[in-house]
Amino acid sequence: MHPQIVQDKPGTCPICGMTLVEVSTLGQSNDLMLNDTQMRLANITTRRAGKRSVGETMFINGTLAVDEERSEAISSRAPGRIEKLFVKESGQPVAKGQPLYVLYSEQLLTLQQEYLLAKDQYESLGKTELRYKSFLDAATRKLLRYGLTQSQIDQLNRNSMEPRITFLSPSTGIVVTIEATEGQYVEEGALLYRIEDVSSLWVEAELYPNEASIVKLGDKITVNVNGSESTRAEAEVTFLSPEFRAGTQILIMRAMINNPGMQLRPGQQVQVLFTRGSREAIALPVDAVIRDGKGSHVYVQSGRNTFRPRMVKTGIEGFEQVEITEGLTESDTVAVTGAYLLYSEIVLKKGSDPMAGHNH
Repeated sequence: MHPQIVQDKPGTCPICGMTLVEVSTLGQSNDLMLNDTQMRLANITTRRAGKRSVGETMFINGTLAVDEERSEAISSRAPGRIEKLFVKESGQPVAKGQPLYVLYSEQLLTLQQEYLLAKDQYESLGKTELRYKSFLDAATRKLLRYGLTQSQIDQLNRNSMEPRITFLSPSTGIVVTIEATEGQYVEEGALLYRIEDVSSLWVEAELYPNEASIVKLGDKITVNVNGSESTRAEAEVTFLSPEFRAGTQILIMRAMINNPGMQLRPGQQVQVLFTRGSREAIALPVDAVIRDGKGSHVYVQSGRNTFRPRMVKTGIEGFEQVEITEGLTESDTVAVTGAYLLYSEIVLKKGSDPMAGHNH
């Protein structure tokens, strides 16, 4: 017979012609027994209904912003002429050590000559006159301060001296501003590039006075990012404004969120999840509780691979956990995943709502 065929009077199955059996004679127990294969296919896992921290979840809209502490201005280390720009468009990603620009500078050529002179003196007289070591160190530090890398300095010799120096990016990030053009003469300290490191971002949200009391510095919060493949991420609160925004009753909260894959972008809208009113109580994952017109029920393990529906009452509900106020004890073992598949299987096999006739 086909168990999905249900009617309110005796008759035969329209598919196979067998006589329909009255539901009440199928057995009084709603226990559902599965084999190991069914358990794996349905991804049914269990957990003891112990006490856990549960509270009401509150959502606040926020925005991802650039971490201003990770922004870097690239300025010319010496006066000269920009011979070449390797990055000519804003929005381009750059890696630490990647060439950014070539600068022609007579001043840098002079510094290279001073370094090579100090190096020659040290190599010929340094074993007997210790002061030549300090001269070489001073010339090396001067080149480093002017933006050359240690590798570039080590490669210097009489044949490699060059007034055109290639300068490298000091950090990884996104080029957001380009202030120089090829052929332009620049003074020492002139702004050339601005680079923003987006490997971590700020989450900024606006809090009203009654919301500010539920968060404090160092709290871990959950962030839902709209339009991102990784829709949920953890962040840590790093700043709470000490004053209201001018002309409003709004406080600014800022949290730090990691962005290692560069999937998140400044300006994206996010939802910040706060939990308030937390307390210790018997709690289950939200998906473990089945809700219908008769109330809520869960599936309690009554034997090996055997489950029985039980009516429960729920209390406060968070983003992941829901409080169970009646119907369970801490010693009960409950199906926390696959509950909807258990519900469907009982309806299919028993031909009726598993909680029919149950009331609180």
